[in-house]
Amino acid sequence: MADPLSRRAALRAGLALGAAGGLAGIAELASVGGSAAAGRQLRIGYLPITDSAPLLIAHAQGRYTQAGLDVARPILFRSWASLAEAFLAAEVDVVHLLMPFAIQLRYALGAAVRVIAWNHTNGSALTVAPGLGRIEELAGRQVAIPYWWSIHNVVSQQMLRTAGLRPVVREQPSAAAGTVQMVVMSPADMLPALDTGTIGGYVVADPFNAAAEIKKVGRIARFVGDAWRDHACCVVVVRQELIDRAPEQVQGLVDALAAAQLWINTHRQATAGLLSSGRYLPQPVAAITRALTYPAERYTASGALHHPSWQGQRIGFAPYPFPSYTRRLVEAMRETAVDGDTGFLADIDPETVHRELVDDRFVLRALAGLGGPGAFGLPDSLNRVEEVEPA
Repeated sequence: MADPLSRRAALRAGLALGAAGGLAGIAELASVGGSAAAGRQLRIGYLPITDSAPLLIAHAQGRYTQAGLDVARPILFRSWASLAEAFLAAEVDVVHLLMPFAIQLRYALGAAVRVIAWNHTNGSALTVAPGLGRIEELAGRQVAIPYWWSIHNVVSQQMLRTAGLRPVVREQPSAAAGTVQMVVMSPADMLPALDTGTIGGYVVADPFNAAAEIKKVGRIARFVGDAWRDHACCVVVVRQELIDRAPEQVQGLVDALAAAQLWINTHRQATAGLLSSGRYLPQPVAAITRALTYPAERYTASGALHHPSWQGQRIGFAPYPFPSYTRRLVEAMRETAVDGDTGFLADIDPETVHRELVDDRFVLRALAGLGGPGAFGLPDSLNRVEEVEPA
């Protein structure tokens, strides 16, 4: 077998090529981890955003141990690409991952990965320079996103098109032509870029939006959850081999995750304190707290919320992966401009992606043990109709 450094270099190249269009050989590389994690403690990888809160709070509160698991302290990564590289190389076993990215890994790279739960809903926003008013004023500017296959890119482009603008890739933006250039940028670099005027705005997870407001270098123009109600941004992903080898571990993981989600929903300020004091998130506790407790009234008045009853400013925590969302997401991805290959989307059926990618057995058992769907504010039928209104 190739040495780990060579394998990781190849995976990095594969992910880069995945963005640029070439995917040869990645399916084989994506499966090299095999049973490498057998007999070892579970390792969780995450990005320092509030989206990761359930996985982190479950660790902080000892919920994994209570579920009979041996879980190492979660490992912080700085970019989605580096997190995916480590995951595909079996350096970590569990990750929270952008849902569109999970679809890319499965269908473009051929990776044997499964979504076992939603990690959260909502939790992102379009933040713009303080001098910008309406979204239409982004014409001729750059808007940063964290990854091409992200809900941030999908929904921001929906919002731009609804406003009469045209998202472009690898093309200089033009105010006269009404174009906006989409660029990928690390979340940590977005706030400084906005502050210096390099970009006109960014769409990303919190607490980067809250931090921009606190530092007065940006303002929230629209919450993503106000454009797509209770959408899943990040989902919990494992490799199929873990499910096959140790389903009891996967069940314990989801049990701990769901219990943490239920606790966070009613202990938001305490959650911010744990994420900060436990040094899971590096941002100031004030930014983390604001990200978990945005008041609807303030943002209804500012125009960032068009549908106050949706509570789109509020990051939510419920584990059930709705099939209707997966179907609608695949359709939306087909309409999204990216710098890279989109051919894999033509070969998949939105009606079948969910059952091929998602394994909801563990969530259903976890819900039953926590009082049923109603404990999370979910319908007993576990069915819903997607509400998408980017205007």
